[in-house]
Amino acid sequence: MSMTIAPDQVERIVWNQHQDPFEVLGPHPIERDGKTVWVVRAYQPTADAAWVVLPEQRTEYPMQSIYHPHFFECTIETSELSNYQLRIKEGDHDRIIYDPYAFRSPFLTDFDVHLFSEGNHHRIYEKLGAHAVQVDDVKGVYFAVWAPNARSVSVIGDFNYWDGRKDQMRRGSTGVWELFIPELGVGTHYKYEVKNQDGHIYEKSDPYGFQQEARPKTASIVTDLDSYTWQDQDWMERRRNTEPLAHPISVYEVHLGSWLHGSSAEPAQLPNGDTEPVVTVSELKPGARFLTYRELAEKLIPYVKDLGFTHIELMPIAEHPFDGSWGYQVVGHYACTSRYGTPQDFMYFVDQCHANDIGVIVDWVPGHFPKDGHGLAFFDGTHLYEHSDSRRGEHKEWGTLVFNYARHEVRNYLVSNALFWFDKYHIDGIRVDAVASMLYLDYCREPGEWVTNQYGGRENIEAADFLRQMNHVIFSYFPGVLSIAEESTSWPMVSWPTYVGGLGFNLKWNMGWMHDMLDYFSMDPWFRQFHQNNVTFSMWYNHSENFMLALSHDEVVHGKSNIIGKIPGDEWQKFANMRCLYAFMFTHPGKKTLFMSMEFGQWSEWNVWGDLDWQLLQFEPHRKLKRFMEALNTTYRSEPALYTQDFAEPGFEWIDCSDNRHSVVAFIRRDKDSDEFVVTVCNFTPQPHSHYRVGVPEAGFYTELLNSDAREYGGSNMGNLGGKWTEEWSYHSRPYSIDLCLPPLSTLVLKLDRVKTQAALKAQS
Repeated sequence: MSMTIAPDQVERIVWNQHQDPFEVLGPHPIERDGKTVWVVRAYQPTADAAWVVLPEQRTEYPMQSIYHPHFFECTIETSELSNYQLRIKEGDHDRIIYDPYAFRSPFLTDFDVHLFSEGNHHRIYEKLGAHAVQVDDVKGVYFAVWAPNARSVSVIGDFNYWDGRKDQMRRGSTGVWELFIPELGVGTHYKYEVKNQDGHIYEKSDPYGFQQEARPKTASIVTDLDSYTWQDQDWMERRRNTEPLAHPISVYEVHLGSWLHGSSAEPAQLPNGDTEPVVTVSELKPGARFLTYRELAEKLIPYVKDLGFTHIELMPIAEHPFDGSWGYQVVGHYACTSRYGTPQDFMYFVDQCHANDIGVIVDWVPGHFPKDGHGLAFFDGTHLYEHSDSRRGEHKEWGTLVFNYARHEVRNYLVSNALFWFDKYHIDGIRVDAVASMLYLDYCREPGEWVTNQYGGRENIEAADFLRQMNHVIFSYFPGVLSIAEESTSWPMVSWPTYVGGLGFNLKWNMGWMHDMLDYFSMDPWFRQFHQNNVTFSMWYNHSENFMLALSHDEVVHGKSNIIGKIPGDEWQKFANMRCLYAFMFTHPGKKTLFMSMEFGQWSEWNVWGDLDWQLLQFEPHRKLKRFMEALNTTYRSEPALYTQDFAEPGFEWIDCSDNRHSVVAFIRRDKDSDEFVVTVCNFTPQPHSHYRVGVPEAGFYTELLNSDAREYGGSNMGNLGGKWTEEWSYHSRPYSIDLCLPPLSTLVLKLDRVKTQAALKAQS
C-alpha cells in the first residue's frame, strides 16, 4: 500500500528543485479505517535498497522503489513513529542512519524570523550557521543559511560525499534554509550547495560559520565555541565598570603572521642580557610556518607586557583566503583564521592577554568583501550582500564588493558580527577599517562612476545609519569596550554618541596629526622653523573628536619607508628624532597606537611574508630605542595628567607654541581628579639650547621624569641633573619659570615634586 504522491513532486526532489523536501520526504501519517498509518519516503541517490528500522521493536520494513530507482517508500501500521532509522545498502556496504526529514520542528522561531527581517536580531549567529545540538535525544548538527533567491540549497560535506542531492534543505518564509542532520558533530567539514533560478550551482562557505579550513581549502567546520573555559572573569567585571577613555591606552599593532615565524622561534641571548626572538630571514623560508595562537601567547604577550603597552591590536584575524591582503579581504566574518589554530586557541590567546592586564583590539572590516567564489559574492545567484549597481557595489581600486547596508538582513549580519567578537572571544575593542570608504558614495570614484543618495548628496546615509546601530548595540551589551574608527575625512561627530547624532564610536584615528608629524619629521631640521604649524595645528581641532594618535602599518609599506627611513640626518639624528617624535606623541592629548617594528627602529619596510628584523636588537641604538619605549610607556601610564583629560580643554594648555625660530614648543597636561600636572618641552632641532627659560604655573622643584636624550636611550646625555628649581621670574605669562637645558632633538617631561618642594619650604621657615 502507498499514499499517492504526484510524480512532479518526486521529480523535484530527484532534481533538487524542491523548496520544502519535508512535504515529500520523511514520515507522513494518514488515517485508514480509524488507525494511523505512516508512509515513510527517502531519496538516496546512491542506494540500491533501503529499509526503515525501528530499533525499539527490532524490526525492519523494506522500502520500495515505485516512482524512481532511488526514491524509496514504505507503509508502516503503527500509532507512533519516532526516532526510526534507515538502513541503506550501497553496493556491498550497508549503513544505518537517522532520517534528517524525521526531525520537522524548525529551529528558528517566528520571533527570530521577525527580528532578522527587520535587522535587529543581535545574536542571529546563535541561530544561523551550523550548531551541534540534540533533537529528540538524537545528537546532530542544525544548519541554517539565508539565501532567499535560491532555487534550492543543500548541505554538502565529507559525510555525504559532497553530493547536493542527499541533504536538501527546507526554505522558510524569509528565505532562510534549514536542516537538522543527525549524527554529525564538532569537526564536520561542510559547505552549502546553492542553486540559482537558472540551475547554476555555487558551493559556498557558511557566512555564519565559526571555523574554516586553512587556505587554500575553503570548507566550513562545525565547532563549539562554548567549549572553552574562560579564566578572565575578574577582568571582564572590571572592564564592565570602567570608563576606558579615562585610562591610559597605548596600543601595539600586530600582524600575527609576520611578527615572527616558527622557523627561528627560539629565544637568543643578546649582548645586553635581554632575551629576544631572533630571525635573520627577510622573507619566509621554505618550511617555515606561522606560530600558533598558543605559541604567540607565550612569545608575543610577554614582549608587549615588557614594553608597557596596554593593548594589542590585531590586524584582521577573520578568515581570509589571501595572505597578501593582510586580512582586509574577509570571506568568513564569524571565523577566526585557521592559519594560527582553532577558535579555542584564539580564546586562550585572549584569555592570556587578560591574565597579563593587556586588552585585545581586533581590526574589523565591514566596508567591503572579496569576490572569491566560496564567499559572499553573488551568494544565492543574485547580488544578495552587495549592490547590483557596480557604481555603488564595487571598489574597483581594491577589486572588492561593497555591502548593501540598506538591506536589513545584511545590516543584521554585520551588527551581529561585531557583537559576536565581544561575546564569544571576549575582545576589548574593534578598530573599524576604512570608515571613509563606507561614508562617501564617491570614495575613490571618478565622476560618472557613482550615484548620489536620495537627496542628491555624496553621503552614504545607509552606511552611517548602520554604524550608529552597530555602535549603539555594542555599547548596550558591553560597556567599557572600545570602538575605534579609521576615518580620514571631516565627517562630523564620528566619536560623538548616537543620541546626539554622532556615529557612536568612542575613538577616531587622528589622520591629520599623523600626516602633519610625518611631514614635519621628514624635513631637514633647519626648515622646521617655517612649519611650526605642523606641530600646533592638531590642537585647533583636538576637542572636536576623541582622537587616537596612530602610527600604523599603512605608514611603513608601499615605498613609504619605515619611520626611521623617513627622517633625515645621520644615524644618531635619526634615532634622536624618533625618540623625540614618540615622546611628543605620548604627551600630546589622545590615545596611542604604534605598529610593530617601530619600537626598535626597523630600517626596512614591513614585509607581510617575512619576520620583523629582530637581529637589529643585537645593535645598541636599536636596543636602546626599545628601552626608551619601555620608559615612555611607564611614564605615560604612571602620570594621570597624560591620559585623564585627553578630550577636555582643561587637560591641555600651551605654555609657548610660537618659538618657531628655535622649533621649540612647551605645554602643560593636567590631571582631571587632582591638581597634578606635567610639563613637556620639545626641541625639534639638533641645536641644543642652554638657559632656555620656560614659564610654569607653580613654584618648586620640577623633576625631570623623562629625557629622550638620556645616555641609556642612546642620547648625548645632556639634561638638567634630574630637575630644576623655579625662579620668581615671570615668563610666558606665568608667575614662575625654570631655566632649562634643552638637549638636541629631544623631548623633556617634567613634574612638580610637591614633597620635595614642601620640605624645602619647611626648611627655609
